[in-house]
Amino acid sequence: LVLLLTVLLGFLRHSKGTGAGHQQCASPDTDTVTKNNFDWKYDAVVAPGQYKSIEFDDLPGFTRSVSKRNYALVTPESHVWARNPLWDNAMTAHIISPAVGSNFAMYMAKMNADGRGRNPLNDGIERFIVVLNGTVSVTADTGVDEKGVVLNGGDFMYLPCNISHNIATWQDKNAVLLVFERKYKVKGVVPKFHHGSIDAMPTVPAAGEVFTLRKLLPDVYDYDFNIHVMDFMPGEHLNVREVHYNQHGLLLVHGKGIYRLGDDWMPVKKGDAIWMAPYVPQWFAALGNEPARYILYKDTTEDPLHSSEMSIV
Repeated sequence: LVLLLTVLLGFLRHSKGTGAGHQQCASPDTDTVTKNNFDWKYDAVVAPGQYKSIEFDDLPGFTRSVSKRNYALVTPESHVWARNPLWDNAMTAHIISPAVGSNFAMYMAKMNADGRGRNPLNDGIERFIVVLNGTVSVTADTGVDEKGVVLNGGDFMYLPCNISHNIATWQDKNAVLLVFERKYKVKGVVPKFHHGSIDAMPTVPAAGEVFTLRKLLPDVYDYDFNIHVMDFMPGEHLNVREVHYNQHGLLLVHGKGIYRLGDDWMPVKKGDAIWMAPYVPQWFAALGNEPARYILYKDTTEDPLHSSEMSIV
């Protein structure tokens, strides 16, 4: 552990430059490539090569995936795709579910041409989708009128609980979605149907941090969770070493780095997903020579003492 920390801190110091006579680590020209103008590619998350483990022919069964009491790292080669009664002509791979103790589900839906996704079976389930690849059409009955929206790669949509909706692909187009679902817990309000594009969302200040933050849902108590998109240039890292009651579900959609989870230091790359239980120590640093971006679920507005019976008066 001491050796790993020494190497990591040395890399971070070197990536920022060490004065005259020392050459910086290879990284994008910060005058021309920034987190705001980088061409983020979401379809790389589901590219065929992502579903290969490290190719050691003499180590069958090898995977970087890890499952522990308070966190899980799920790498692409560990995804298990199966039919799902809510998704026609499609396959889903559940990465996080209440089976590990989470208060939400996180999965990927691989929709073939002419695929369909329907409402969750149970009342009170809210759904958030991000299009990773392809194009889908979503029709939602908002109670005021029926809205039809076309979503492309990098677009997202929040579907409040009990709103009838249909997610569809065209006859000649496939799509891959990242889906978050959970039971809505706030009493006395109805959150609004919401959609947009990640890169069109404004950045939000993050006190004491250098990463770029976007929040995809309005920061009000009507929504009992939020989805954060966090961007890091190579060498940038979280300043806070977090330990908190919130749960996380994370998908790294670009770049690579190292994630501290409890007492473990896990190398991660695009396509990797992480579940973080309450109070697990966590920290991230971006490595390599390209920006890193991850999509993060966080139950931001829950009171830890009354999270099962929240109400807004």
